[in-house]
Amino acid sequence: MSRALSWLLGGRTPLATHLLLAPASFWLLFLLVIPALGLIVLSFATNGPYGTIVWEFGFHNYARAFDPKYLPVLLRTFAFAAATTVLCLLIGYPVAYYLSFRAGRWRNIMLVGLMVPFWSSCLVAYYSWMIVLGKEGLINANLIRFGFLSEPIGFLYTPFAILLGLVYFYLPFAVLPLYASLDKVPRSVVEAAYDLGAGRWTAFRKVTLPLSLPGVVAACLLTFIPCLGDFLTVEILGGPRYYLLGNLISNQFMMAQDWPFGSALTSLLLAGLVGGLWLYQRWEKA
Repeated sequence: MSRALSWLLGGRTPLATHLLLAPASFWLLFLLVIPALGLIVLSFATNGPYGTIVWEFGFHNYARAFDPKYLPVLLRTFAFAAATTVLCLLIGYPVAYYLSFRAGRWRNIMLVGLMVPFWSSCLVAYYSWMIVLGKEGLINANLIRFGFLSEPIGFLYTPFAILLGLVYFYLPFAVLPLYASLDKVPRSVVEAAYDLGAGRWTAFRKVTLPLSLPGVVAACLLTFIPCLGDFLTVEILGGPRYYLLGNLISNQFMMAQDWPFGSALTSLLLAGLVGGLWLYQRWEKA
């Protein structure tokens, strides 16, 4: 029996390949592909009274998505996503560089520490940030204690709090692809640059950075695109003043009961995700 299972799952026959791919294929099909197709179909329907769905198909939901009144929401969303991506790159690249070239035996421990935030609920993390950033929180208490402030500052419900929460949550998404790309840089090539007279900065600028560009692009995609649909960070740390695309989509499904319009917004976001990944693959193959 052991020998038969080893032969069957050894990948030597098409049947073995199909059996190995079947669980993941069914999982993706029923929990990702079919719901996404359902959202796309629903986006062409019409919203009826009291949140009912009228199966009269048209492009009115997509036309409504490009209404000028939603332009501030889109611009604000892109601004926060771009700022988060830039900050994650500025913080994440040195961290990934250190992990790849300097960490040594501490590398695995630091990687585990980088993944620790994913081991707890994001709600717990965001409510912890509320305690830290509140007027009676840790930051204000210490600033007043050491004489830097005479009265507390409202850090919560500001763009600073939103950016802090977004960078905190999406930083590992930037560090991990950067680390994977930098770890593949041949050390012999860098040493050859040193042997040819290049300094540390010149070797980094002409050798390490160009070879790590695939990781930079992947980090940008893995940070920027999820930020476009983030709503929980703004909901908890930003308050109602800073309304982003993810909050608009959530409101259409949960509050306004306009599922066709929410599906249209989600479909546009999904199209941006797929388009970004397609462009990245084309760029990587070029």
